[in-house]
Amino acid sequence: MQKDDLLRLMHDPNLLPAEMQDLLSSIAAQAASLNMPCYLVGGFVRDLLLNKPVNDLDIVVEGDAIKLGNALIQKHGGKLTAHTKFRTAIWHPSTSLRASLTPDAIDLTTARKESYDHPGALPTVTPATIEDDLRRRDFSINAMAIRMDGDHFGELLDPLNGQADLDQGIVRALHSRSFVEDPTRILRAIRYEGRYSFTLEPETRKLINPESFACLSSLSGERLRHEIDLIFEEGNAGKIIIRVDNLKVLNVIHPALPRFNLTYANFLDMDQNLDFPRSRITMGYMLWLKDLPEDEILSIAKRLDFTSELTHSIRAVSQLKKKLPDLMNSKPSVWTFALEKFPPDSVYTVYLVTRENALLEYLSIWRYVKPHTTGDDLKARGLQPGPRFGEILSHLRAAWLDGVVGSREQENELLNTIL
Repeated sequence: MQKDDLLRLMHDPNLLPAEMQDLLSSIAAQAASLNMPCYLVGGFVRDLLLNKPVNDLDIVVEGDAIKLGNALIQKHGGKLTAHTKFRTAIWHPSTSLRASLTPDAIDLTTARKESYDHPGALPTVTPATIEDDLRRRDFSINAMAIRMDGDHFGELLDPLNGQADLDQGIVRALHSRSFVEDPTRILRAIRYEGRYSFTLEPETRKLINPESFACLSSLSGERLRHEIDLIFEEGNAGKIIIRVDNLKVLNVIHPALPRFNLTYANFLDMDQNLDFPRSRITMGYMLWLKDLPEDEILSIAKRLDFTSELTHSIRAVSQLKKKLPDLMNSKPSVWTFALEKFPPDSVYTVYLVTRENALLEYLSIWRYVKPHTTGDDLKARGLQPGPRFGEILSHLRAAWLDGVVGSREQENELLNTIL
């Protein structure tokens, strides 16, 4: 791509908001003042060349990224989180500089080489040139850079033909040991393939093999779960999970992982009008694993290092779905007292896959129904606090839910009969 064409993309407010352009100019000027060649790399370049809005700012310098970060703080304020071992820093710009459209944090990295003590290990890093830095990356489409400093602003570095692969719509690993050195790249490759409707380059596809599978199986549950979490954040997550399954990767992660049911794909974006915590990632796991036996759910949860909250939500969906036949034709109070034992997002998940209207009634109406009478009212009537309090209040609540009472006066009449 010619420099003029790239500059036109970088000044397109639909791809790069003006506030983000200003922020980049500030960073570039600071890098130039320190005589540090400065580059935008990775996803920024990839998405810009695809004419897609840019969200991530990943900046590499041939120099000292931590020194650049400290200089940015001195001039613009904010906070810096430095990682000396990896020669990286995260700059959190001040509120006055950071517009709502820019990222909350900017990754600053020293151009580096990486070596691995053993397959799947975290890398050992040493300073290097920008070309060395690009060659250590995962795929050619992520191995491009745009120079930012001084007169070089807008120059594209593409030593590994990433732009050609973008044009052809392929995901190509940079070397034959890529998936052995970092097996998470297997899942990342499939994610990029699905996100952009690309295809895996044939030689890259061959690298998804028993050798890289052996390395993948040795990864920690946390690293594997993180990659799956990222898949569930994709717009076509269901198809990507199925592609992972078709390439025999799921079985390597855990033999009980099922094929994702594509009929549930549209359920990943929960109703934004609901007033309980909701997560596309949690929804993905609940829809994916809900029909498994409990022992398999627990085994997968252990392998992927699920949080206790996530495990509870998945188990709740499984248990409620099995319990549903026993609740059919019950009074609203029976539904309510049963459902309030489950997390709301789990109840909603079961509603989505069963369309049992009572579940939606509970989420939108029944769970908010409470009697007017309180514990203080009962004490004022001479009752001593204890289990009887809960029994009376539950009785009154059930009366409201089931339509036995419909006013405060009727509630008081019922209370008199109970007492």
